Amino acid sequence: MIHTFRRDRETALVRTTKGLVRGYARDGLLIFKGIPYARARRFHAPEETESWDGVFDASNYGFVCPLLENERPAAELRVPHRYWPMDEDCLNLNIWTPGTDDAMRPVLVWLHGGGYYAGSSIEQRAYDGANMSRFGDAVVVSLNHRLNILGYFDLSDFGEEYANSGNAGGDDIIAALRWVRENIAAFGGDPARVTVFGQSGGGAKVTTLLQSPDADGLYARGIVMSGVIGPVLADAVGSGRELAEAMMKKLRLRDVRKLETVDYRRLAAAYQAISPGFRKEGKYVGCCPHPNAFYRGDPLLNGFREETKDVPLLVGSVFGEFASFAPSPYDRSAMSGEEQIAALRELLGEEGVSVLLPLFRTAYPERQPIDLLQLDFLFRGPEIAYLAARSRLNRRTWSYLFNMDQPIDDGGSTPWHCSDIPYVFRNIGLVEHAHGPQADPELPARVQDQVFESVLAFARCGDPANPAIPAWPPCGADGEHTLLIDADTRVRTDFDHALIEAQTKYMGPVFERMMERQSVQH
Repeated sequence: MIHTFRRDRETALVRTTKGLVRGYARDGLLIFKGIPYARARRFHAPEETESWDGVFDASNYGFVCPLLENERPAAELRVPHRYWPMDEDCLNLNIWTPGTDDAMRPVLVWLHGGGYYAGSSIEQRAYDGANMSRFGDAVVVSLNHRLNILGYFDLSDFGEEYANSGNAGGDDIIAALRWVRENIAAFGGDPARVTVFGQSGGGAKVTTLLQSPDADGLYARGIVMSGVIGPVLADAVGSGRELAEAMMKKLRLRDVRKLETVDYRRLAAAYQAISPGFRKEGKYVGCCPHPNAFYRGDPLLNGFREETKDVPLLVGSVFGEFASFAPSPYDRSAMSGEEQIAALRELLGEEGVSVLLPLFRTAYPERQPIDLLQLDFLFRGPEIAYLAARSRLNRRTWSYLFNMDQPIDDGGSTPWHCSDIPYVFRNIGLVEHAHGPQADPELPARVQDQVFESVLAFARCGDPANPAIPAWPPCGADGEHTLLIDADTRVRTDFDHALIEAQTKYMGPVFERMMERQSVQH
């Protein structure tokens, strides 16, 4: 491919509500980076940006939110990352568009993962929106927002100015969606066809938006990828007063407003020193959404808001999730079926194997017995409950499960948390793990087409139906109809419900030990 590039006084010049921005043209797309959508004042709601004279240079990614601690690069072959300068002035967004015309294209707004405490809009290489925009004829937006205690620290007991500090990061996302509503038509997008989509913490942020009244009307549909996580990202309930007072004591501050200006590294260090003890005692530690008048709370505990009942959703996860990050001690390619079953008996006991293995064979007849050790239940269990509750409101909720092994390590690996992201963005060419040796070298591209075309069909009209996949009905009273995505993509109904219930009982303690060993290694 011969690449093209252009940047001059006329190319990629757009007038926003705050002033002119200039990006650049590359390979048939117009790209804008680091556009400010609001201003952040620590622990306060996002504030409007001031208008500017001249032209804003939108050729550079903006700052990302500071993290609580430096991340150690790891697992880069599975989840290739970018690392970027951090600053609290991080409320910015990026846009990929085929044209700044009046085409009114569907708009996809990406919410990054990392829980509510880490990550960024460009953290993973696969987040790049160029291919999604080009091949989907869509406008793609990614954004940064406040995280950890900057975005989720309840100080409401200290005055009305902090009324929603426990959800400041969520307010940032809502501010970005308001910016999209007001400006995206100038970038060739349709403000009435905005799809919010995200993975892991980003998927959870989609569910949080559904429970936030101020977000109503700012998006038309949502995609929740590995984002229904139950207790892993549970709401931060209770008051943040005790945590704030403990941090002020640690920092030798007498006025809560001093927390707004203390150096962030000192603030983070105080939190890191105090929060483990609070967490152990079950006290409020922040870093997750705070149920209040602005956020209704987890819908499985508090019910879905009626105002969102007709919002179409795609909800799904992957076969292995976190379990596939922990390398299996067994090489399935070198083990017979009987050897695999013997290994399962050693870990799960005779009763566990006698219960789980028949259920596993029924749910996943194509898989080998040892794959049972990698099967996720931490996400899938809450997800089954979420889909059942959501589909009682409408017939516009679809279920999927990404089941395609990736050709990495001996014998390949069951799909892990984040492994589906490159397929969604049509970016398997940007990651190594999709291109290892396999029997059918065309399989990754074929599955990528199935995933990508489903996502774009949904973004265009609120229904994922497309010629690349079989008929895929929404969930309803007749069951959860799950699109199983792999070499033989197909739809199955309630196929794993009994398995996941039993897996939680028998595999839970084993998984905890496996992850403990993994954390020690890292």
